[in-house]
Amino acid sequence: MPEFLSDLLLPALVPLGLTLKVSLTATAGACFFGIGAGFALSRRNMPGREFLDALCTLPLVLPPTVIGYYLLVLFGRRGVFGVWLQETFGVSLVFTWQGAALAACVVAFPLVCKAARTAFEGVDQNLEHAARSLGACEGSVFLRVSLPLAWRGVLSGTMLALARAMGEFGATLMIAGNLPGRTQTLSLAIYDAAQAGRDNEAMFLVVLTSLVCILLLLASGKFLKLSPQT
Repeated sequence: MPEFLSDLLLPALVPLGLTLKVSLTATAGACFFGIGAGFALSRRNMPGREFLDALCTLPLVLPPTVIGYYLLVLFGRRGVFGVWLQETFGVSLVFTWQGAALAACVVAFPLVCKAARTAFEGVDQNLEHAARSLGACEGSVFLRVSLPLAWRGVLSGTMLALARAMGEFGATLMIAGNLPGRTQTLSLAIYDAAQAGRDNEAMFLVVLTSLVCILLLLASGKFLKLSPQT
């Protein structure tokens, strides 16, 4: 490997590894809450459905710094949940990779929620009613009928959420800071290199981030094409 490329690649491994850890954790959280919220919003008899849908979509349109500020208010050392976490578990999310994962989870959540809602609305409810008539409980109907029929849409939303979590910047900077080796993800490392005038490093990190996101999207599309229709 050429020396100049090695000098650029080795420093990028730490923020790359941290980015993957943060984005995968964030995507898992976004899936857990987003699939549930999407399923609930797909039910036409849910009261206040459109208001809740707008609330779930809000992180897509709010500036990331606003989201980061809300997270600081809620999970900061003096925030309601921040004080509870500190007193109960001795955990602080500020200036930690877990805080970065929380920020990325919030901004990625709407992508899973919207995709899941659309996918669940496309499920034939007659099949769900048939399962209930055979004695299946609501949890069983969801796991054995609704989710298997909607999984392709849910997966596409999940992959978009993963790519979005990898690129999160503003909210992460607000709650987790920009600490090399601790909270500095690829997007923050790019900002740091650009601000310091390290143009070659910034360009290398930009290309690396772009390639990783493109590979994720290509892999998602390939997987969806190869997978049989349910």
